[in-house]
Amino acid sequence: MATLSSLKLVAAKKPTSQNPVHHRRKKLSLKVLEQLALAKALKSGETYSPTRTKMITNADGERVQVTQPKRIKQWWFVDGNKVLLQVRYGAKVLSLNGKSNAIECANAEGLITALTTVNEIVLAGELDDQISAVSGQIRGAFGK
Repeated sequence: MATLSSLKLVAAKKPTSQNPVHHRRKKLSLKVLEQLALAKALKSGETYSPTRTKMITNADGERVQVTQPKRIKQWWFVDGNKVLLQVRYGAKVLSLNGKSNAIECANAEGLITALTTVNEIVLAGELDDQISAVSGQIRGAFGK
């Protein structure tokens, strides 16, 4: 019991729900970090393939857990000698300042820098209005 008394014990209750703005912000940040890992892997000539766990029914009719590579679409494309990055929330492209929807980068190093900056902006909450607008569009499409 001496070791238990050396710890700080508190009565805690886990929150039942999370603020939707913080949840969307965290969700987008995780996707930006995935894109950042993809860009770094492509720059170094490696492949980046995160995995996901999925339950499937095998030939014997048993449900088994299988690890499969996760499909990631890159958010950037090359136009001439510049790289254009579009930030996506789900399948929708975010409008960054009202009329622009892409970030122009000079090369792969600029793309990595831009993705790092976008992640900082998302975590700071500067894109909350754009995320909420796109999230509303996505939720509205499910009601049809």
